[in-house]
Amino acid sequence: MTKKKLMAVLLAGVFATGGLFASQASADTYTIQPEDTLYKISKQFQTSVEEIKELNNLNSNTIFVGDTIKIGGHDEKVYTISPGDTLFHIALAHDATVDQLQKWNNIDSDLIYPGDAITVSGPQQEYAKSEVKSATGGTQAKTSTSSVPDTGRTMTVEATAYTAYCEGCSGTTANGTDLRANPNLKVIAVDPRIIPLGTKVWVEGYGEAIAADTGGAIKGNKIDVFIPDLDNAYEWGRRSVTIKILD
Repeated sequence: MTKKKLMAVLLAGVFATGGLFASQASADTYTIQPEDTLYKISKQFQTSVEEIKELNNLNSNTIFVGDTIKIGGHDEKVYTISPGDTLFHIALAHDATVDQLQKWNNIDSDLIYPGDAITVSGPQQEYAKSEVKSATGGTQAKTSTSSVPDTGRTMTVEATAYTAYCEGCSGTTANGTDLRANPNLKVIAVDPRIIPLGTKVWVEGYGEAIAADTGGAIKGNKIDVFIPDLDNAYEWGRRSVTIKILD
């Protein structure tokens, strides 16, 4: 088989899956430091909690300072665009931002085409920014460094982010809060069957918030955190976080 035909077969195999193709991973090691969590380590090395646990045969999230664990070091990841995909949804699915996807793929618009392959990974992402621009042009302190409350029922949930100006959004929450008029409020959307509206909740990487909203896609152990600035909502992406129900 010629090199040209071989390349065509390989590309066809990638496109046929319509999913993620990742180059072979290499394993590095990391010594656990005080205050480390598997989630924090996964973000530092741009991997996932599940991958770290699988690589180290861990059956819980408990880790110990001084232990050495293996970290999967991944090269560039490529995703094949499917019909109906948008850069926004691809960014959410791969823990990235639209701006990052555009930078990694040298594109300057939101136009994408089914069948094209795009890069969905890049240099280590930074989430712990000290300030977030608000919708009114001011700044809002990001409370990712807030201390963990001593009390409260702990849960692990999947967290995405939204703004008051997303497509189809009114800016008014399920309990009547006007987020456009109050962009500095800490609000999360929840499944009221799991977390009743009005509940005070501490969210890892976000801080204390009020469960004041709902969403069609927010079912079960999922939440949506309100972030006033669209770029920073993109940057939040989709992540697994620990929350504490405070009341």
